[in-house]
Amino acid sequence: MSGPGQSPAADRKSAAEYRIEDLAHASGATVRTIRAYQDRGLLPTPERRGRANVYRDTHLARLRQIADLLDRGYTLASIKELLDAWDTGRGLGGVLGLVAEVHGPWTDEQADRITRDELNRRFGGAPDDEAVAEAVDLGVLEPIAGRGDEFLVPSPQELAVAVELYAAGVPLSAISGHLRELRGRVEQIASRFLEFTTEHVFARYLGHRPPTDADAAEAAAMVRRLRPLAQQTVDAELARAMRTFATRHLHHHLGADTPLESDSSALTTHRVDLPSGTIRAVRQLVGPENVSAFVTASTEREVQSRTLDSLAPLTAKTEQINQSG
Repeated sequence: MSGPGQSPAADRKSAAEYRIEDLAHASGATVRTIRAYQDRGLLPTPERRGRANVYRDTHLARLRQIADLLDRGYTLASIKELLDAWDTGRGLGGVLGLVAEVHGPWTDEQADRITRDELNRRFGGAPDDEAVAEAVDLGVLEPIAGRGDEFLVPSPQELAVAVELYAAGVPLSAISGHLRELRGRVEQIASRFLEFTTEHVFARYLGHRPPTDADAAEAAAMVRRLRPLAQQTVDAELARAMRTFATRHLHHHLGADTPLESDSSALTTHRVDLPSGTIRAVRQLVGPENVSAFVTASTEREVQSRTLDSLAPLTAKTEQINQSG
């Protein structure tokens, strides 16, 4: 009989039983995977009934939980630690909240969709299957199942940059190559920022595995606070670097005798090609990273020395006048 307020269908559902093949079908895992999880202790031991193992909804829920954590980047070893904590009553609420916070969007930008025809129009009008395949490989475009003529655009802003660069005359192959290079450098920055914040901020929350619910919840709140800092720092430093290097770049291409400062006394920069033998000797003497500084210091020292030499006759004459006076 069903309990108060509970339908017979709900009662049957709570008492659902599965053979391993049925459990595999319901969960999306393979029979081999389910058995491997059992061997690792990730799944509760099934009930033995005769020669068959009987699984229940708790096993199905656990398989879905494991799949979700795997999708979030957890290893099976770390998943076992989390599930052991759950089974011993320590709970997973705080940890899963932290996982959700880290796994959530790191930008306010909303994904968009674009048709193949619109894509062709934005990039010159002619279809370019190779360029589209490259964009898909980079994740700039994502195919939509069942819609061969439509793509998801995770970052419309990134696509808009590519459109503007193409309109300015940059080939698509150069744009994709630049993006690959840029992505590698940005990933290094992101990795370093995470190492930095983990060392100085999150280590106190993650010192024990898994963290307590309270520590995990506090760490999730800290993630929300620090989330925009990485982008803000990169934006500020990129603006500073662009201002510095764009000025030098323009100066170089306009010519050494073209002043870029409003001050008429602004110094100009001249390119001087040194003999390769001199460069090799300096590199061996001070190391490759110090060549520029050494040449600059040597040049300044020589200029100062010659300036003093040119002033020597004037100094001697001044002394003679003072003595005669």
